[in-house]
Amino acid sequence: MSYTLGEYDVIVIGAGHAGCEAALASARLGKKTAIFVINMETVANMPCNPSIGGTSKGHLVREIDALGGEMAKNADKTFIQSKMLNLSKGPAVHSLRVQSDRKMYHIEMKKTLENQKNLDLYQAEVVEILLNDQKNKVIGVKTKIGALVTAKSIIVATGTYLKGKVIIGEISYESGPDGVFPANDLSQSLLDIGVELRRFKTGTPARINANIMDFSKMEVQYGDKNIVPFSFENEENEEILNKKQVNCYLTYTNEKTHEIILNNLDRSPIYSGKIHGIGPRYCPSIEDKVVRFRDKERHQLFIEPLGEKTSEMYIQGMSSSLPEEVQIQMYRTVPGLENAKLMRPAYAIEYDCIDSTNLNLSLEYKGISGLFFAGQVNGSSGYEEAAAQGLIAGINASRKIDNLEPIILDRSQAYIGVLIDDLVTKGTNEPYRMMTSRSEYRLMLRQDNADLRLTPIGYDIGLISSERYSKFLDKKNKIDLEIERIKNTSIKPSIEVNSLLKKLNSSELNTGVKLSDLLKRSELNYNNLEGIDIDRKKLPRSVVEEVEIEIKYEGYIKLQLEQINEFKKMENKKLSSDIDYETIKGLSLEARQKLNKYKPLSVGQASRISGVSPADISVLLIYLSQNKK
Repeated sequence: MSYTLGEYDVIVIGAGHAGCEAALASARLGKKTAIFVINMETVANMPCNPSIGGTSKGHLVREIDALGGEMAKNADKTFIQSKMLNLSKGPAVHSLRVQSDRKMYHIEMKKTLENQKNLDLYQAEVVEILLNDQKNKVIGVKTKIGALVTAKSIIVATGTYLKGKVIIGEISYESGPDGVFPANDLSQSLLDIGVELRRFKTGTPARINANIMDFSKMEVQYGDKNIVPFSFENEENEEILNKKQVNCYLTYTNEKTHEIILNNLDRSPIYSGKIHGIGPRYCPSIEDKVVRFRDKERHQLFIEPLGEKTSEMYIQGMSSSLPEEVQIQMYRTVPGLENAKLMRPAYAIEYDCIDSTNLNLSLEYKGISGLFFAGQVNGSSGYEEAAAQGLIAGINASRKIDNLEPIILDRSQAYIGVLIDDLVTKGTNEPYRMMTSRSEYRLMLRQDNADLRLTPIGYDIGLISSERYSKFLDKKNKIDLEIERIKNTSIKPSIEVNSLLKKLNSSELNTGVKLSDLLKRSELNYNNLEGIDIDRKKLPRSVVEEVEIEIKYEGYIKLQLEQINEFKKMENKKLSSDIDYETIKGLSLEARQKLNKYKPLSVGQASRISGVSPADISVLLIYLSQNKK
């Protein structure tokens, strides 16, 4: 027996990090939106480590914020420790990471969804996606208890729930993360409408009670004294800047740990053949680490709290699918965990996901109008990667309804652009993780300038308010004026000037120089030049940071801009979606097959498809030139 629950513009299936961003973006763009979750307690759940950001992932979070998304704001509300990573390296790889209060992150995001205009939140399992008679366009969904809900666009953001199977040693059972029901029927519905599925795997460590830990045997990991918020809107928020933080801890495995693991490899589902899904290479289980790096005497483990009002601690770096009794043995060999009792054992989870090369760059599925996918169902891993895709899917699902061109960020504009281009154009044979090394233009795609790169786009889309945009323009103006002032300020040699330079281990002046030339010296920075910069006005920290980076790295930035200009030329050579590459003479057989499958939007995108050689690109350029004539 079926009944009609309602009519919506956009339906989002799943309320994890991708689903939340997708639904909020859609609703904020004025579209009547419904979001479905199997269990209301799992909205914005963090089944793995309750942390946001990290190397390259922090870039994604700030880009989400610059475009008008929610993850950064929620992370600022609920963090319990904040650290800026990679400060010993250049600004391109500086990345913010926070440890969040898991429960509070869920509560605050759920509250945001509940209070959002145009958005309805439902607890129900979606079991079927409904198409029109031609089977080429979505018209709605059906829930397990028979509710029919119509929609013009549907976003699938199911995370690791599709036919989820938890595996611990010899035991396996159907389940989503944290013992929640899996979504079994939706997998079959996707197959029925022609969506290709594959099997991936991820895993998580045990949670252990802090009360039985000996922290005196571990190294304390403090948060930063000078907190940097994730959201650009919170740059001067005193409550966040002065927030009290908790400590995390560092300890290590040892030879005894490794011996227990190696002696029980035959009971590991990874090595016994029980696990068939492909796991993340960049976040391996402890079994994988010990086997692959047998020469390493120890592996570091970070002990991190799940929240302020719980004693559960997350053992980062010790993901496993070994039997529980083996886990207990190996955890008890770790300094500080000798009395460990597992509140939650470590486990692996297998799940269905799609082949992301079947998506357009808008994240719409090829051949089915209005069907979008976002997050781990696309073969990615991580909360931040999921949220970034959710935001773009929500934007484009809404724009599709209004017959507007999709928002597609390219590789020179954002890490989000790199992420989506990699998934769609290159595909992935393992859970995809964002890394700074994946970006060719990472000096331009820093986390500090995400607002300068993307806030105008967010404003044009309609997700950035006029008030916020006005503040952004004011900040940009201050940056431009300060750079101009520094470049036009001359510093003449004097006793005062040379005394300061000598104190800072910098060579003294014999002739006058521009203040910008002094700032380019590696041993000098904006703040320690204050004593000789008499015309300086007090500026916000974020403005100072931007000014200093722009001046210090001016030469490198200029070089990268030239590289981006060359990249843009290839991206601007557009390819029609109706080209039959079989008819283009000179293309290799593999290139013809791949180009007809992927239907790239530009020569630039075509050049990144595996199997398309430089010679094939030359043929395409000749084809375009002749076609133009």
